[in-house]
Amino acid sequence: MVAFALSILVTVALTGAILAYAKRRPVGTPVTWGEAMFGSMIVFFGMFWIYGVVPHQWLAWADNELNWRTDKLFVGPGGVLRAQAQGGSFPFTITYVVIRDVIASAIYVVAVGMQVGLWMIWQNRGKRATAAEAVELSSFGRPLVREGSQA
Repeated sequence: MVAFALSILVTVALTGAILAYAKRRPVGTPVTWGEAMFGSMIVFFGMFWIYGVVPHQWLAWADNELNWRTDKLFVGPGGVLRAQAQGGSFPFTITYVVIRDVIASAIYVVAVGMQVGLWMIWQNRGKRATAAEAVELSSFGRPLVREGSQA
């Protein structure tokens, strides 16, 4: 439990650090060799962490501490998911290993969504600020204001 919770905490901290740096980094600033190497190291570590460590810690926790095995059947609240083979009405048997694997797959789906979202945030940083600051200028460099409008 502690290892899985810590792996989630590290993921949140890493994501927060990337978002904070994305807000701080000016758009169009040239990237030095050192910055590129450090950035690639952070991205590689993040992908290793979210696609390797977090699912591993979930599977280890479910197998060891939660004791989710193939012989442990999931019947749901009030036995609503009890299989027909065990005298219920549900058409197939669900074990806790199946639920464990579905949760592990959901971790990967959330990770892909987070990765795409972070890349979108990084690529689109500064676009909203540039669009808001775009004011039409006269040939003398002064902002053009329509007659009767508030400046």
